[in-house]
Amino acid sequence: MTRTVVVAGVGPGLGASIARRFAAEGCRVALFARSAGYIEELAADLPEPGEGLAVPVDLTDVDAIRDGFDAVREAFGPVDVLVNHASAASWTGLLDTTVEEFEEAWAVNGRGAFVCSREAVSDMLGTGGGTVLFTGATSAVRSRGGAIGFTAAKFAARGMAMDIAQEFGPEGVHVAHVVIDGQIDSPEVRERQPDREEETFLDPDELAETYWHLVERDDVGTQPFEVHVTNGPRPSEFI
Repeated sequence: MTRTVVVAGVGPGLGASIARRFAAEGCRVALFARSAGYIEELAADLPEPGEGLAVPVDLTDVDAIRDGFDAVREAFGPVDVLVNHASAASWTGLLDTTVEEFEEAWAVNGRGAFVCSREAVSDMLGTGGGTVLFTGATSAVRSRGGAIGFTAAKFAARGMAMDIAQEFGPEGVHVAHVVIDGQIDSPEVRERQPDREEETFLDPDELAETYWHLVERDDVGTQPFEVHVTNGPRPSEFI
């Protein structure tokens, strides 16, 4: 089966690894991001037998998201898989976070995922089902303190994923929330933390395998809603 996939929020690191892994399985992968140059290069470099499509999209812009999905449908047809991977972080607490910073985190993590999910699920209902994956974080299930915008937005996205799963699971739409409890390796992170120990990073290619497994076995009745990925012991708060 050839699947049409939208990865909403693609950059160096896990987003790129997901795109490459899915393309290697023959998927037609549409890449949504603001950075047109980066996603155009990545789309051209995706492994065969997959195909890539760069769709420059500002995920805070509702009309731009809708136009992006129209471009995907025109090129590849209805969407079978959506990966809500975009994230905007505001690493400040209640008194230091401006309203604008709070709204930016919400616009990407919350509203952006909402609009993407509406578009994708509408397609899936017409084709008999599909898969919607959300990239979560530790802050989606346990506040870290001092990151109120990010925490509120990630909690909201997790709740949204639960609601979509309950509403559309009976219609064949499998929804999963992947809790990334650790630091994903990327060129940007390496530059910021050059002395960090190798074993403390999460390998984005290994994480992408988890995402593909959730798509490959998308039977709603047998797949988990939430998957927890860490490079350390599982904390009791997640159980």
